[in-house]
Amino acid sequence: MSIVNIDVTLRDGGYRNGFNFPLDYALTHARLSVESGFDWVEIAYRKGSLQPTPNLGLTGRGDDEFIAAVAREVGANHVAMILHPKNITDHDLPAMYAAGARLVRIILPSKGYERGLEYIRQARDIGFRVGVNFARISQWEGRDVVEVATAATDAGAEFVYLADSNGSLSPVDTTDLTTLTKSVTGGPVGLHAHNNLGLALSNAISAVAAGATWMDSSIQGMGKGPGNLIAEQWLVHLDRTDPDAAARLHLGPALELADLLLATVPEGTPSLPLPDLVLGRYDLPVEHRKDLLGGNHREGITTARTLANVR
Repeated sequence: MSIVNIDVTLRDGGYRNGFNFPLDYALTHARLSVESGFDWVEIAYRKGSLQPTPNLGLTGRGDDEFIAAVAREVGANHVAMILHPKNITDHDLPAMYAAGARLVRIILPSKGYERGLEYIRQARDIGFRVGVNFARISQWEGRDVVEVATAATDAGAEFVYLADSNGSLSPVDTTDLTTLTKSVTGGPVGLHAHNNLGLALSNAISAVAAGATWMDSSIQGMGKGPGNLIAEQWLVHLDRTDPDAAARLHLGPALELADLLLATVPEGTPSLPLPDLVLGRYDLPVEHRKDLLGGNHREGITTARTLANVR
């Protein structure tokens, strides 16, 4: 089974450092990522992760000049972007394509996703490979997965990503969601795993066993909170278990990239913030981290249980 691998370090890792990756580092990262065997490097949000914010760092804005610089470094067919439909206008997708991006992922909510369908159609017509991310999938009802996956596929989405934004899924959950989504769309399914509970690798293995063929990971796991599926572990797993992947992967450059990240970006050092462990346990989004700070851990657990409506 051939897995399509996306390196999300520059994008998701931006939650750790305000998206302030130096341009020289970002270009070197992209080059080593492609040399390692990643199919795509997702280099930035377009106009912000949650809302348009002009003072965000390089990989939170996704400006045309940055896209063009990465495309010159690694070739357009390795350059991916991600966006929230509410943050862009009809001019953004054509500009991104002209600058050199060739894959775009559009984040869809479980309700009010119609505007995103319009951008799926526009991206497809421009020439992008286009997919969708279902954010906070652990909180979606099964009927919403069916409805939105069907609508996105009908609009032209090539693949559907299940994004475990809260880091709350178990391998069983991941298997069930992958199986459900694949049965609805008949097309490729991907997983974007967070590691709040230390289950990102197990969830990735379960997703692939259930038929997923696209996978996100990040170098040293650098991403929001405790981070994402750790790319080095994932690539080693594929190198050991998947002959097709092993023929395309190169672990040496991946490990060089891990050393470079740790030497260049202090926020890239792996960590497990304890509030994020609690968020994962109670399936709470990162916006509630502030509610768990300032008191002792016992008070934090009580607060989390209240927010999650656990008695």
